[in-house]
Amino acid sequence: MTPTDYAGPAGRFMPPPHEAALLLDFDGTLVDIAPTPDSVVVPPDLLDVLRQLRAKCGDALAVISGRAVDQIDRFLGDVPFAVAGEHGIAVRHRPDGPIVRADLPHVPSTWLQAAETLAAAHPGVRIETKVAGFVLHYRAAPETADLLREAAETWVAPSNGAFHIQAAKMAWEIRPHGVDKGHAVAELMQSPPFAGRHPIFIGDDVTDEDGIRQAAALGGVGFRIPRDFPDPAAFRAWLATLAKGGNDSWGV
Repeated sequence: MTPTDYAGPAGRFMPPPHEAALLLDFDGTLVDIAPTPDSVVVPPDLLDVLRQLRAKCGDALAVISGRAVDQIDRFLGDVPFAVAGEHGIAVRHRPDGPIVRADLPHVPSTWLQAAETLAAAHPGVRIETKVAGFVLHYRAAPETADLLREAAETWVAPSNGAFHIQAAKMAWEIRPHGVDKGHAVAELMQSPPFAGRHPIFIGDDVTDEDGIRQAAALGGVGFRIPRDFPDPAAFRAWLATLAKGGNDSWGV
């Protein structure tokens, strides 16, 4: 990337707002990790900061999450211009636009039934269902991590690579192969207002590394918590700083 008017974390140069596209993970990045997905708290000033940043970037602000698109809508409303959910399986390119889903297989219902039976036998294990897969959360029952992984492997192994197990924070996600957050970055960057800009992707988990790599491949930059920011609170403070100042430069 050509050095510009601002060096971000670790001295990596960032494009000015009129050349940038902000692509942000949600859980563990914009908001703190919570005991359950439904119990996360959106800080009261975050939405205003995101609105300011969206205006500075000419609307080129998106959220790329493992959650479903409607869950992001529930927490952030119409603040992001675009949303990619389920690690890029579902993408809405613009406000009020259609949700475009990748043509991927859905997990067999027998896997989900077996997972629900397993969760019922181990209090604290929670199943989060998605359109094309599901997640085994064990934050409230950490001793079940290996047991859940072994069970997931017995379901996925016969699929001949159609599905895989993705490690997440205190969770195992079973989802189809072929789409990840890097795919979501590439999809979003093809359409206005993102097209022609340099993507800045920020996340916190191993699933975000695909987005970071794709952002770099497209002439942008990626950051990850806790490598570049100690925690979501520090990242939110950085966003608030960026939002200050005029529209031609970051507020630093």
